Amino acid sequence: MKSINPEDFKVVNKIELSKLPTNLDIGASDDKKEDKLDNVREKLSDLQDTMYAHNRYGVLICLQGMDTSGKDSLIREVFKEFNSRGVVVHSFKTPNSTELEHNYLWRHYLALPEKGKFAVFNRTHYENVLVTRVHPEYILNENLPGIEEVSSITETFWENRMEQIKNFEKHITQNGTIVIKFFLHMSKEEQRQRLLRRLEEKKHNWKFSVGDLKERGRWDDYMHYYEEAINNTSTEYAPWYVIPADDKEMCRYIVAKIIWEEMQKYTDIQEPKMEDKLQENIEMYKEILAKE
Repeated sequence: MKSINPEDFKVVNKIELSKLPTNLDIGASDDKKEDKLDNVREKLSDLQDTMYAHNRYGVLICLQGMDTSGKDSLIREVFKEFNSRGVVVHSFKTPNSTELEHNYLWRHYLALPEKGKFAVFNRTHYENVLVTRVHPEYILNENLPGIEEVSSITETFWENRMEQIKNFEKHITQNGTIVIKFFLHMSKEEQRQRLLRRLEEKKHNWKFSVGDLKERGRWDDYMHYYEEAINNTSTEYAPWYVIPADDKEMCRYIVAKIIWEEMQKYTDIQEPKMEDKLQENIEMYKEILAKE
């Protein structure tokens, strides 16, 4: 079985998604991949316990990908060993009326992780430079000054948005939030097969939406805007990783391994030591409890 190097998936230079693989064969069976994932997620669970005691950092995991790319099942499988209070998942849908009364990043600020915890954004603040670029008419719902019609939305508007997103991520990373971003890179053919399974397998019928087909029709537009967003917002403090996603088991293992490797850089995350005064009297406290 070939080893996985997280740096191979990190975006450090300009990328072309069409030239990046959507499948990765490391010569391992699905059972072997599952064993590898199980080992990593147990270590991640222990790490989160230590983070909670350390109480200095929160971790934000951002997941983006086309419909059926496996975001939901990845969250379930990668974080299943976590203390249920140690990870919070947020799925950002179409902004509601309250959210539209604030700037587009407001609801994302509210969902940031507490110190000692993980937050997973299943679809993220990047929807504001992805789906709204494919459907710029959605921007009109934000009631922004100077934006009266779609023709008012210029390239400068989108450039500014991406700069605002980078500033948002810089702000939160400078204040103790570790940000790791993943694009689940699936082929158009694999999406077709997964949509067909939703129709053919009765237990998955509920997952199918006609809207999935409409958005699939804009596949090339989405790939163009994903590529542009990733290239413009992958930074040292909040890097993007492009993960081959045609093989769900492989994808989950790679994501888990990258999170683990990235967290190893924070060598200051340690369980706090007992205060000297308490340590000096530990035997006395044990005697008191033993006599009860």
